[in-house]
Amino acid sequence: MVKFPNSISETAELLRGAGYIAGRDLATALFLALRLERPLFLEGEAGVGKTAIAKVLSDIFGCKLIRLQCYEGLDIASAVYEWNYPRQMMAIRLAEGSDKSVSANDIYTEDYLIKRPLMAALESNASDPPVLLIDEIDRTDEPFEAFLLEVLSDYQITIPELGTIKAEVPPIVILTSNRTREIHDALKRRCLYHWVDYPTVERERAILNVRVPEAGEKLGMQVVHFVQTLRGMDLFKAPGIAETLDWSQALLALGVRELDSETVESTLGVVLKYQDDISLVGGKLNTVIDTARRSAQNL
Repeated sequence: MVKFPNSISETAELLRGAGYIAGRDLATALFLALRLERPLFLEGEAGVGKTAIAKVLSDIFGCKLIRLQCYEGLDIASAVYEWNYPRQMMAIRLAEGSDKSVSANDIYTEDYLIKRPLMAALESNASDPPVLLIDEIDRTDEPFEAFLLEVLSDYQITIPELGTIKAEVPPIVILTSNRTREIHDALKRRCLYHWVDYPTVERERAILNVRVPEAGEKLGMQVVHFVQTLRGMDLFKAPGIAETLDWSQALLALGVRELDSETVESTLGVVLKYQDDISLVGGKLNTVIDTARRSAQNL
């Protein structure tokens, strides 16, 4: 049986113990979502740790992680269920070959049902509810959003041929959005909402210390301040926490212990993903490095 935390502080400590450093605001939203059995809608820029929350919860509670990766054109057959038509046709032909009659009740049973992520999440063992991650919901179409209303309101799905399937115990539901488009209010009202922002210097350093402790104090602080400086620039896509961690590991792989212009220039593609951003930063590289070094020394 999954045992949820009894307080916000305990929630934050559980996350920290699993390597996720969360602010009190996020720990509060997560604690309430678990306590009230409500979906948690996490919105924010890509790379700030939204998806990681679901993975960490799965590890903490020892639950199965069921992930529905959203995309344009996602439909019920891919997300919820579909009938195994080849098997149904084979059953019909076998019955015909044996001079047996086949009715709809014979072929529209669970034996011929292919269960996709949403249905699998609702049918899991009641004593061990899974973590259901509906990732990047903003990539789907509005009709699919409308379908989710029943799932998120009552934790149930209606299949015309079988009736309504309802979860014995609600799964732990995490929805994420990179805000490439606005999500309808009707869906948001069924969830608790939290905006996941870029971390402060202190929290990003704590994250780096937990995830890449080999970076050490000097390099770690320089990396964090360099990335923080980039986020203040007019970039098409500012780097997230994921890029901070990737870049730290790349620098360590190169044997770097302090930022220098040559190394930073040659590894900018780890931090920035658009050529225009790389060109913009490249033209101000020495200034950005000097700012990062001074900021790191002043702390």
